[in-house]
Amino acid sequence: MAQLGTVEKTGKRSAWLAIAVGGGIAGVLDLTQALILFGMHVPFGIAAGLLGAEAARHGSAGTYVLGILLHFFIACSFAAAYYVVSRKLAFLVEHPLVCGLVYGLIVELVMDLAVLPLSALHAAGPYELHDLLLGIGVHMVTVGLPIAYSVRRFGE
Repeated sequence: MAQLGTVEKTGKRSAWLAIAVGGGIAGVLDLTQALILFGMHVPFGIAAGLLGAEAARHGSAGTYVLGILLHFFIACSFAAAYYVVSRKLAFLVEHPLVCGLVYGLIVELVMDLAVLPLSALHAAGPYELHDLLLGIGVHMVTVGLPIAYSVRRFGE
């Protein structure tokens, strides 16, 4: 009988599955909360990171879809990074609750301090403490935890 939190030997496991499930769940949860908090225009803002603010502002349905695809690409990229590092640092798989929460914090900081400043938006603070704490808390739960638990459950 399998212990709680372990996978039976018949369970399917692969790197691709762990990354796809983790990135997919994180992408859905994070995009859903962003749409609820900030409105249906969020995918245009995501596309603006690639196209620039002006191009995204005058975007079409294609720009909207591009924003959604970029969002899931970023989520799956973060899932892939966690998976790769977890192959060397076993504690990331052994302690998904703590490591997932910490990873969500890291994801938020990487997005705020590296991805957004390097994007076509060149967004680089200053950030208000309330917004920073909200972003950290949301990403800990909606991004870090799904990725960590998916890597634990589905990773090879």
